[in-house]
Parts: sequence; C-alpha cells; structure tokens
Amino acid sequence: MTRKMNKLKIILPFIIIFLSCKNETENIKMQFLTEEIPNNTPFNFKQDIVPQNKLIHKGIFSPDLKEYYYTISDKNFEKFEVYVIKIRNGKWSEPEKAFFNSKYNEHGMSFSPNGNTLYFSSTRPVHIDGVYPTWHIWKSDKVNGQWNKPVYVDIPNLRNKLVSHPTITNSGTLYFHSSNLDYSEMNIYHSKQVNSTFEDAKKTSISINSKTGKCTPYVSPKEDYLIFATIGNQLDLMITFSDGNGKWINTKKLNNKINSIGQGNPYVTTDNKFLFYTTGEHLKKNWSVHWVNIESELKNN
Repeated sequence: MTRKMNKLKIILPFIIIFLSCKNETENIKMQFLTEEIPNNTPFNFKQDIVPQNKLIHKGIFSPDLKEYYYTISDKNFEKFEVYVIKIRNGKWSEPEKAFFNSKYNEHGMSFSPNGNTLYFSSTRPVHIDGVYPTWHIWKSDKVNGQWNKPVYVDIPNLRNKLVSHPTITNSGTLYFHSSNLDYSEMNIYHSKQVNSTFEDAKKTSISINSKTGKCTPYVSPKEDYLIFATIGNQLDLMITFSDGNGKWINTKKLNNKINSIGQGNPYVTTDNKFLFYTTGEHLKKNWSVHWVNIESELKNN
C-alpha cells in the first residue's frame, strides 16, 4: 500500500499538469473559435475572409478577443479598407466594414491597452496648414459603448512626413513609423502624450547592426519589448527589449519558422501568447495572416 501511495504521489502532479494544459488549450480554441491553435510553427488565420483578387495586410483583435479587424487592399495598392468580424452567439459574424472606414485609405490600426481608443492610419484630409496630404494617424474614443468620430492625431514635428502604423503603451507613449513622402528613410519613432497632446516625436533608439529602414512596430503595453520589420530584400521581423532608460537592446531576428518569405505588421495578444503577422512573397502577392505562439521569443537572451 505504501509503495502504491508513493507512486500515486509521483504521478498525480503530472496528471494535474496534463489536465490543466488540456483545459487551457480548449479554452483558447473557444476564445478564437478555431479547431487548432499553433505552437512554434505558424499557420494561417482565417484566410477564408480574404476576397479573391484582394490582399490582406494586417489583422488585430480587440483586447477582449471578441472583434477581429483586418486591412484589405486591391493588388495595385490603390484602395485600403478595414473590415471587422465579431463573435456573436458563439460564431464569427460575416465581415463588415469597420466603423472608421471612409472613402479614403485606412490601415495600420491598433487598440489602446484598455480597448477604449482605436488608433489607425489614414489618407483622409486633415485640413490644417502645413500638414501634407499623405498617411497620418487618427484615433477614435469609445464613450458609453459608442465610438466617436475619428480625430487627427497631431505629431507636431512630423506634419510634413508620412506617419503610419501607431501602437500605444500603458503610459500613453505612441510608437509608429514615419518616412519622407516617397517612403524613403523610413524608421520607427515615438511620441509621449502629455495632457492629451502628443509631443514632438523622437527616433526610437534601437540597438541593431544594420542601418536598414524599420517599419510596422508593435510595442507591448508595458513597453518592455518591441517587434518591428526591417526593410531589405524582404521584410524580416525583429524583436528588441527595453533597457528601462529609453533605449532598446538585445535586438534579435525572430526564428526562421516566422521569418521565411517576407513578413510585417506584427501584433501580439494581450496575454503575450500569440503573435499575428502578415507573410507572403511580394511579387506573387500571395499574402496571408499567420499566427504562432510567441512565448519562447519573448526572452532577451
């Protein structure tokens, strides 16, 4: 009897761990309404919502994981629109245009950590002297359950630049990429919010050997890591970590299963578990959103 009890004491913790992992897997499947979830090998996420002869550029969730927003364009990159699907009665709804969609181009959306503000980039006119007609940042606030009319986010020293793909932290610091109007000299910048106004942007100091351009940043709400794409023969996803003093260090390329044929537009779920990103061959324009478990990559060594 004593021997059996000792065996049970050894086996029982493994049974508990197994059941716990199984329950977690089932819960995640229910959250995303999917039959399969990825480990360290990426695969497509809901490619069936991409219309024929269209390209998908980015996909993000609302913080509660009940809404999925994604950017669609034509293959000539002349018209960008954002669509949304929502979980209703245990099923994904049919796609519909996002509430902020307009006759202009919309892209590069992200939620504030609390889900009450949605930032995005748009080519809609600003109607302010000195602000060039190109991509700029806009935002909409949710008040009493309703989204307000989007307003222009002024980055004072970048009014004559292209500004796109915003992502914001708990502290209210906005990260984005900016470039000349011809897309040259693209890099990642950040701007601190003081009394609801954003200050002049500063180029984000990222420790990296290459002087290549950088774009499509995603910053964690705690501002402890930053994922972005480098611009070369293809886009490669990199991760860098905050040193706590305004610099980003220990920069490394994400693994080869993620970096395969060109990728960008990263987004990570609020539990720091899953990375969503766009991948595909540029010339073939066979793009799709992939997702993968990112936990092993969030280590800075």
